[in-house]
Amino acid sequence: MPPRKVNPTSPGRRGMMLNDFSELTASRPVKSLVKPLRQTAGRNNTGRITVRHKGGGHKRNYRLIDFKRDKVHIPAIVKTIEYDPNRNCRICLLQYADGEKRYILAPLGIQVGEELMSGQAAEIKTGNALPLRSIPLGTFVHNVEMTPGKGGQLGRSAGSQIQVLAKEGKMCTLRLPSGEMRMVHVDCMATVGQLGNTDAKNISIGKAGRSRWMGIKPANRGVVMNPVDHPHGGGEGKSPIGGKPQTPWGKPAMGYKTRRGKHYISDRYIVKRRTSKKG
Repeated sequence: MPPRKVNPTSPGRRGMMLNDFSELTASRPVKSLVKPLRQTAGRNNTGRITVRHKGGGHKRNYRLIDFKRDKVHIPAIVKTIEYDPNRNCRICLLQYADGEKRYILAPLGIQVGEELMSGQAAEIKTGNALPLRSIPLGTFVHNVEMTPGKGGQLGRSAGSQIQVLAKEGKMCTLRLPSGEMRMVHVDCMATVGQLGNTDAKNISIGKAGRSRWMGIKPANRGVVMNPVDHPHGGGEGKSPIGGKPQTPWGKPAMGYKTRRGKHYISDRYIVKRRTSKKG
């Protein structure tokens, strides 16, 4: 169901769009699969702000999601489809034949009562998880591992789908939603199908207060500040920034490499970037 519009009973509700929750079948999560989520407001362990514009927001509990799908060759029944405040896609509760319960990301079209399975012997069916070596070319998948056994890292947001393009030796080539083409090992697990809640990208927040509910604080533009507060500040009236875009601390804001660590280990498996690589 598409997002629903609300009557413009106030300026904040004019143009606002709300999620449609008709697909949900449970209102409370399973207690054993929930843990507290501590809010940091963008601070690190020393109390310094490392991520700006975060703080406040509604309290949330974290749902423990099974990204690994390592309970192989044991059938499971979809018991509920639930809302997760920590992500924009829905989650569904699986109850395995041995009695264990786990949450997974809910694929598009999943229904309560369906039987799912993970493992090399599972059939190619929406919601089943298999190694990439067992998935036919052209199939759309989500929740794909980058390292065997680590758990899904690619294709986890609402509406995501990754296409299996080719297999050569121990590597499988995937086309990501961004257009990037990347190789991963054929033993990496992936879940068949597209993720649900495809209309999440069409939601209109509608008012500033709704962003505050989500823990997002206002961000002021540097061009309207004073020179003492930002390199873009100062000038009479609406003035250009003068020079190149900079951060509040004088670092270049466009085209400046900030990535650290051993990212070259991952980059060497990129066949085609989503954008042309500069520099």
